[in-house]
Amino acid sequence: MAMTYSVTTRTGASSIAMIASLILVVVLVAAPAFASRGLIQDLFFILTMLTLAQFWNLLAGYGGLVSVGQQAFVGIGAYALYGAVILGGADPVLSILLAGLAALVLAVPTAYFAFRLQGAYFAIGTWVIAEVARLSVAQWQAVGGGTGTSLPRSALREIGAVNWIETAFDVRASAARDILTYWLALILAVATIAGIYWLLRSKAGLALAAVRDNTEAARSVGVDAGRMKWVVFLTSAFGTGLAGGLIYLQKARISPDAAFSVTDWTAYVIFIVVIGGIGTIEGPILGVLVFFALQSLLADYGSWYLMVLGLIGIAVMLFAPRGLWGLISERTGIQLFPVRRRLVGGALTQEET
Repeated sequence: MAMTYSVTTRTGASSIAMIASLILVVVLVAAPAFASRGLIQDLFFILTMLTLAQFWNLLAGYGGLVSVGQQAFVGIGAYALYGAVILGGADPVLSILLAGLAALVLAVPTAYFAFRLQGAYFAIGTWVIAEVARLSVAQWQAVGGGTGTSLPRSALREIGAVNWIETAFDVRASAARDILTYWLALILAVATIAGIYWLLRSKAGLALAAVRDNTEAARSVGVDAGRMKWVVFLTSAFGTGLAGGLIYLQKARISPDAAFSVTDWTAYVIFIVVIGGIGTIEGPILGVLVFFALQSLLADYGSWYLMVLGLIGIAVMLFAPRGLWGLISERTGIQLFPVRRRLVGGALTQEET
């Protein structure tokens, strides 16, 4: 008789979370049928910030690459979309893919130079590259230069799906565009979480964790640390560029200072990940909900709003270094998206001799 063993990452909580997630996605897809336009816009904000947070978490929480220059990919992705629409007459929705590709192209030279830096120097280097990108785009007069520009109304009217949404939900064109971009944001957020979860459960995920924990030890067991860093950095840039293009498609107005804002697209994202729980998929989900609640409550208080966010961030780092989700997980043992492998024993089987 011999005991059979298997390796699994699934838990009872994760099975329940999977079912609940599917139900939630169905409800969110149907939300435009019963939700107000204001709620749809809030959900769009939450979903796009969640996407940005998940990609920064992949980069820093799992890859060990702390970047403060992610606004470069948001901005270059958004401007690539505007350039394609204004100069090339491209479809705005299809141009979202071009936004991701533009960010991917920018990420190659960025990584080439930034990977030669370590720690704080890497973080500062990414910020400097983002500033160079902002100043360069500000010279692009065809898309408004330093003052920015808007998407042509003709291009917005020609988005095919908008006409269908207008008829189906009996709304105006502007509200129909909000619904379309909300659905696209939902698809992007779900695909991002599912893709990162799949990556972390794969062999590449094990290699990535090894590189994050100890690069030299990972190399000693055959992990190509340099390759893993490139994969994570380029993936994060591509996803961030997609989100940037989608965000400014919904806004329909862009300027260099807004598109390359370190506060909006990096500082807030870092806050979301840190208070939620860096190095977990659940952390950014919880963090973006907390961030949205704080923003709704404190946004009218001007500079006090930023001070309160800073104090909350400091308090979480001092008393819950693993973030709010880390604190919850430590006390309850619940993991909704488990990636750690566990060896479990099966039934006894009769061996042939």
